[in-house]
Amino acid sequence: MCGIAGWIDWERDLRREEAVVRAMASTMACRGPDADGVYLSKSAAFGHRRLVVVDPAGGAQPMTRRWGERSYTMVYNGELYNTEELRRELKALGYTFQSYSDTEVLLVSYIAWGEACTRKLNGIFAFAIWDEGERRLFMARDRLGVKPLFYARRGSSFLFASELKGLLAHPLIDPVVDAEGLAEVFAIGPARTPGHGIFKDVCELRPGHALVATQDAIRVRAYWKLEGREHTDDLDATVETVRGLLIDTVQRQLVSDVPVCTFLSGGIDSSAVTAIAAEYCRAHGREPLHTFAIEIEDMEKYFQANAFQKSLDAPYALRVAEHLGTVHHRVVFSMAEMISHLLTPLAWRDVPGMCDIDVSMYLFCREIKRTHTVALTGEAADEVFGGYPWFHREESLQADTFPWSLRLRDRVHILSEELKGWIRPFEYVADRYREALAEVPALPGEDPHEARVREIGYLSITRFLPTLLDRKDRMSMGASLEARVPFCDHRLVEYVFNVPWAMKACDGEIKGLLRRAARGMLPDDVLYRKKSPYPGTPNPEYLEATRTRALQALDDPASPLRPLVDVAAVRALAEASRQPGDHRPWFGQILGTAQLFHYLLEIDEWMRRYHVRLT
Repeated sequence: MCGIAGWIDWERDLRREEAVVRAMASTMACRGPDADGVYLSKSAAFGHRRLVVVDPAGGAQPMTRRWGERSYTMVYNGELYNTEELRRELKALGYTFQSYSDTEVLLVSYIAWGEACTRKLNGIFAFAIWDEGERRLFMARDRLGVKPLFYARRGSSFLFASELKGLLAHPLIDPVVDAEGLAEVFAIGPARTPGHGIFKDVCELRPGHALVATQDAIRVRAYWKLEGREHTDDLDATVETVRGLLIDTVQRQLVSDVPVCTFLSGGIDSSAVTAIAAEYCRAHGREPLHTFAIEIEDMEKYFQANAFQKSLDAPYALRVAEHLGTVHHRVVFSMAEMISHLLTPLAWRDVPGMCDIDVSMYLFCREIKRTHTVALTGEAADEVFGGYPWFHREESLQADTFPWSLRLRDRVHILSEELKGWIRPFEYVADRYREALAEVPALPGEDPHEARVREIGYLSITRFLPTLLDRKDRMSMGASLEARVPFCDHRLVEYVFNVPWAMKACDGEIKGLLRRAARGMLPDDVLYRKKSPYPGTPNPEYLEATRTRALQALDDPASPLRPLVDVAAVRALAEASRQPGDHRPWFGQILGTAQLFHYLLEIDEWMRRYHVRLT
């Protein structure tokens, strides 16, 4: 993977601005520790940081190709999984290649097909292409939003970067946050609204969207979206289609010139990916697949089964590894190490994030990076196949809000009256919810329950999944590790989105369709294991540490957080948390009590470190 940054200006000569664009790209050195590059022309300046995965010599960027009298220059972050098919098609049209990199294939695809090239791409990507003759910029982002891309317009300048820190390194971008940005931080929380850049007048290019910037205008359009289609396959055909798509997807994503491994929790999602990858390695004479499982020290001591987490992961991960013959690695973290890194993820996210699971994910990726550069993971299966409790619990199905916002009041009550009056949290969330619902593709003739489950599926894929993809991208890239997500293959997502709920939950099982598709790949006890999410941190030392440090921050009269919260309410919550009780996140809630203290601590540190100003 890589980090990209750029500065377009139709009135100013940028040929002497190398230092600025290098500074933008250098903030993302962790995304590309292997090489860097700069392109300068009168109206365009690009910076690039590269993590080498395919074709070390031929994939250098920024990459420029001429076709006739036209010159095109690209910076690209991502991976194409249909490179060879595209190369053959382009060769048949008369195009030639100097490398075997997907970078060159992507650039030539744009030269050949223009903006329509996005419809042909299978992969994870965010890229920008400058047409020197037309003085025109084209940008696009992959369909599910695996790879990030932010942008801003300032006068005659157009700026973009993979991460917010890349934009903030430019002198034209100030770290100003308005009421809408604060509503995203305090009311929406880590589940940030797609398209929102938090900082004032900074935007995120939404998943499945493309952008054209000229001197006169910026035009953004969707080139892909989920559509409602009647599902005509019977159950057996549906299972076979899902199985075939999943096998093809995983096999495509094993292409690499560097070592590839898998995350393995012992759940159905990562286990299915691992089973396909392990079989592929055996069939193609590769070395045995390496698998990695995360564990938190003393998890057995403090773990309590609940509706959302039925069992510990470690025994099942080992069971799968032994069954498949992988080289298995247990990555165990102590609570002391976790606590020492409470604020480390902020440097990779640039905004407050997902607290303890950010910390453990970063430490996990950092350990894997010691031996591997690419990892396949199980993210997105719950959103696509309906694995979360909110797909079948009446409280969520009947609610007039996001399933993860059912307890918004628990967060809002610790905000200051001034902030609540300014950001209007309940109204803000309601507006975002209505906007999301308006996008849901209806299917004529669906009964009310099927239609509601379709809505929940759409919300999960387009509003909740980006939160997890942000976490995976930032924490893995913070460790210079490329994380691939087979369940985000758009062909699989499109197909399963329209499968009726009775088929998705066949055999009376959550994700029954996926379990059927994976039959024969895994032992039955793994195949039918109940859902267990990415492990949180039940150790009371975590609660103690986050509570203490959040209160210490609020004790500082200079704390930028103090005016934004009701200090007395936070102290009352701290006192209540010292009493016996379950302070873990409820199934529909991202933040539990310990995580809420952690989140407040992150907000305080974010405002200090990034010199956030409110307007």
